[in-house]
Amino acid sequence: MNDLLRDPLAAEPDARAGWSATYRRIRHASEALCAPLEIEDYGLQSADFASPPKWHLAHVSWFFETFLLEPFLPGYRVFDAHFRSLFNSYYEQIGHYHPRAQRGHLSRPTVATVYRYRAQVDEAMQTLIAQADATLWPTVVERLAIGLNHEQQHQELLLTDIKQHFSVNPLRPVYRGDLVLPVAQAHTHSGWRDFAGGLHTVGAGDAGFAYDNERPQHPVFLRPFALAERPVSNAEFLAFVEAGGYADPALWLSDGWHALHAQGWAHPRYWERHDGGWCEFTLGGLRPLDLAAPVSHVSYFEADAYATWVQARLPTEFEWEHAAQEAAVAGNFVDSDLLQPAAAAGAGLRQMFGDVWELTASAYLAYPGFRPPRGALGEYNAKFMSGQVVLRGGSCATPADHIRASYRNFFYPHERWQFQGFRLARDL
Repeated sequence: MNDLLRDPLAAEPDARAGWSATYRRIRHASEALCAPLEIEDYGLQSADFASPPKWHLAHVSWFFETFLLEPFLPGYRVFDAHFRSLFNSYYEQIGHYHPRAQRGHLSRPTVATVYRYRAQVDEAMQTLIAQADATLWPTVVERLAIGLNHEQQHQELLLTDIKQHFSVNPLRPVYRGDLVLPVAQAHTHSGWRDFAGGLHTVGAGDAGFAYDNERPQHPVFLRPFALAERPVSNAEFLAFVEAGGYADPALWLSDGWHALHAQGWAHPRYWERHDGGWCEFTLGGLRPLDLAAPVSHVSYFEADAYATWVQARLPTEFEWEHAAQEAAVAGNFVDSDLLQPAAAAGAGLRQMFGDVWELTASAYLAYPGFRPPRGALGEYNAKFMSGQVVLRGGSCATPADHIRASYRNFFYPHERWQFQGFRLARDL
């Protein structure tokens, strides 16, 4: 856990040595995630929504170069002027960007060139951290915290994109053969935790790091509700599959029924049937389905259909956050090095953090009083507040010091390549 990432301004005003070490640690983590790859893997793009590993490595460097080095380090010379558009993701105010669906077309720059680019950016960033004028330092720290959290987001995307890319290869490549299977747990049924209604405060306060979409903090009215003590398991979702849940239109939203047929869904992403049993493609290769583990790689539509089947519903993001405020931010994160959701022993409310991003019933919208920052960084979150749903809690691919109860992730309802699952709620 890193205090600087949690609360950038809580440390001494000029805590440059700490920022230097934190920068090196997070940047090294991205390259460590790519260490198991072969050179041919770096350019893979098997779907429009999943980027090549090489692009991720370059884009996060572009972020530091664009938002920190160019404006704040005197005399800095960009590595390559073409990178300004090649590795711009979606910032319209920065200028043209290469189409997302064509990132896999870029055989050049080479992987070696991208690593040289990272090295130049890293050296220059260390200079900026050490030498930035004291009057600029608060702004540098603010952007540095965003940049490092941004890189952690792309570390998770690196893993989920690699899993997507490898899954379509009939050779079933293994990302890491040394990954340990999660400790097997007996499947148990989930209990329920009741929560009183009333006015409750949600969102990030003024202190500490949070993204703009987590603010401002505000009250919400909640009716009394119950929340499942753990996410829905593979065993429970398998019962839905085998009961014909994917063939019953009465369970599905109209858009979900259309997506099911358009994409040929019959079970969660990465499930496969072999020799009469169920397996799951993982970053450690094809493995028997762990029935006690949380179901993952399901869309909002699949989660909603399951909830309808069991006569429950998905929680709102505010119900989830209210419940999570009593839970420690601890769990199966990328730091656990399982890279796979796992069952949790014990009783009571658990697995609120880690294992799987939990789908909610809430549309991704601005909080009352929200105003995006001025300039291109205002495009980071605000421009996506349309047609997406909120997910909470982090996953087995999320760094532990990246997540908090107020964190709002968001994806489109049909997407399912992320480690995303769900828990149930019901009215009292």
